[in-house]
Amino acid sequence: MAVAATRLRGVNLGGWLVLEKWMTPSLFAGRAATDETSWCVEGGRDAAPVLRRHWDGFITRDDFAWLAGVGINAVRIPVGHWILGPPYPYHEACGASRTPFVTGGIEVLDRALDWAQACGLAVVVDLHAAPGCQNGFDNGGIKDTCDWHRRSEYVDFSVDLLGRLAARYRAHPALAAIEVLNEPRWDVPTALLCDYYARALAAIRAHCPAGRVAVVFHDGFRPAAEFAGFFAGRADDDVLFDVHRYQCFDRADLALDVRGHVHKASVEWGDEAVAIQRVLGVPAIAGEWSLGLDLKVVSLWAEGPYDHALQGLDPFHEAVALRAYGAAQLLAFEAYRGWFFWSYRTETTPAWCFRECVERGWLPPRFQ
Repeated sequence: MAVAATRLRGVNLGGWLVLEKWMTPSLFAGRAATDETSWCVEGGRDAAPVLRRHWDGFITRDDFAWLAGVGINAVRIPVGHWILGPPYPYHEACGASRTPFVTGGIEVLDRALDWAQACGLAVVVDLHAAPGCQNGFDNGGIKDTCDWHRRSEYVDFSVDLLGRLAARYRAHPALAAIEVLNEPRWDVPTALLCDYYARALAAIRAHCPAGRVAVVFHDGFRPAAEFAGFFAGRADDDVLFDVHRYQCFDRADLALDVRGHVHKASVEWGDEAVAIQRVLGVPAIAGEWSLGLDLKVVSLWAEGPYDHALQGLDPFHEAVALRAYGAAQLLAFEAYRGWFFWSYRTETTPAWCFRECVERGWLPPRFQ
């Protein structure tokens, strides 16, 4: 699928190849672990059979077929830096274990691309958790640690890994894009980030030409204008800028009522989509969004209070509010080259579970 000629309407497959405690609390029950690194270290030899059962059951071929059946045409698949197995750089969070991560994830990713091809879905392979963690979130592999940019071996390994993934999947018809790093934290220097982005682009382009595979760059939680120099002259390089938009983490957002959330999504985010692409001169995507307005359900790293706009609503008004909020976001994000809902499946948080959102009528029944 040529990304340049396609509007991507997609869903993330989060919590599958990179664990997040809030998404799959059953895997963390009875454990002190807060992320995949500590989960594997704590689990030791017992981690492998448990995680492999999760890989086999959390997302299946039937899920790919269901997504295609409702008109979704793309999936974004988060992976960790350990996806190809050892060797990989050591971090102190691993303790005495030099190679704690369960092997075999790459075969799951191989299978996922084959399923996507069979179902007509494009795939964005996303480096979600880099060595040393790039953001301090559990989704970066090590909660409360952000060392990726502090050691050259971590950055160098990330570039090399992207090249190896590009070489592995260069001829796979389902591969539409590779995202070089998910959500690097706001205090990672922009100059360092742009240097890494340039090196990552070159490593991928050594195997995957423009027009065949796009390369995706996250905004790093900073204004798009900071990347104007990086994207200058790259209009023909088949690159995409990625923004993630939520309204449940900032205190000002949490203070909004339902109408305020809808207005921000439809008007402010819609205008922003046009402005970002005009400033950078390249297409962009909304790589993550959800219907989540309750901070408490994703509060592994967030402090309360957890008041939100849906509190006190009866079931009818809550459903109306969620439908309105979902429609407002879709209206805004259609101004991008594409969007990806976070995420396809969660265990206990329906507003973050695409399939439940569709089946409950909060999102449209079809996306074509």
